[in-house]
Amino acid sequence: MLWIVVVLAVLAAATAFLSPGLRDRLLGRASPSPTPGPTEPVPGPTATPPTTPARGELLVHGTGDVNLDPNYIPNFQSHGYEYAWSGLDGLFRRDDLTIVNLECAVTTGGTKWEKEFNFRGDPAALPVAREAGVEVANLGNNHSMDYGPDGLLDTRANLQANDIAPVGAGRNVAEANAPALFEINGWRIAVVGFGGVVPWDAWLATESTPGMANGDDIASMVATVRAADAVADLVFVSIHWGVELDTTPRSEDVERAHAMIDAGADAIFGHHSHRLNPMDVYRGRPVFWGLGNFVWPNHSYEGSVTAVAEVRVTPSGRVTGKLLPAFIEDAGHPVLQ
Repeated sequence: MLWIVVVLAVLAAATAFLSPGLRDRLLGRASPSPTPGPTEPVPGPTATPPTTPARGELLVHGTGDVNLDPNYIPNFQSHGYEYAWSGLDGLFRRDDLTIVNLECAVTTGGTKWEKEFNFRGDPAALPVAREAGVEVANLGNNHSMDYGPDGLLDTRANLQANDIAPVGAGRNVAEANAPALFEINGWRIAVVGFGGVVPWDAWLATESTPGMANGDDIASMVATVRAADAVADLVFVSIHWGVELDTTPRSEDVERAHAMIDAGADAIFGHHSHRLNPMDVYRGRPVFWGLGNFVWPNHSYEGSVTAVAEVRVTPSGRVTGKLLPAFIEDAGHPVLQ
């Protein structure tokens, strides 16, 4: 079955990012010690093997839709791309990890897909986003392939060139489901992305074609989360789901969230509805149902009300979440409240 192939491929892709030392620790390997010859002096006490670093507190932030298209947000042409982040008082630079939903293809190439809205982000906006503190971008959404498979793959390459990890889409299903892996404050962290708003089946990654990770297939999602959980202490999920303008989650999304947390997810950052939704807690893990617009035009008051999801993890592993209120005061310019 496809999900079995996915979990094996995801495990292989995930461990490829790990250092040999970390792979050895995960697999329980130890380097053999040389045995002294019969005429050699008896060695002194052996050195204490290195210990796992003590775990510290973690601070993680997540956002809803980020659009870096200067034609859709003309303020970038007059104020620069710093305008997208200047209302946040350096919040993302002070945390340990920031995850956004990148709601556009960031490419100068590709072929425009025939659809109602096509967003082409400017690659020049990415170093500014990284400097602002963004480390992970979810591409599992209904705009990452606005300029076709070539535009999607170019977006991934542009993100990686700016030290921003892409998740949720890739050159095949294994890469689309593969986690971004980090070691921070003694924690091994995995971030995965899914697209539950699928414009066309052709947008879904297969074993041989580019696309996004399927956020509608619970079996595949559970397999991906379990694979990430097998190589990490904490798993964070960014997922595009729901229905536009909804302010509360639908039952199918509740089912998805509970299944992913049961499989090992530690926090879920949802987006797509263009409206801020509440945060819930399931089995001690926060679920942000809909983080609304973020770097987006301020078309309406309702669409401008937004928030940043904040997750704290204590050294003992307790996970808590809250919403930090924000408002899009000007197009492309969210401001913390």
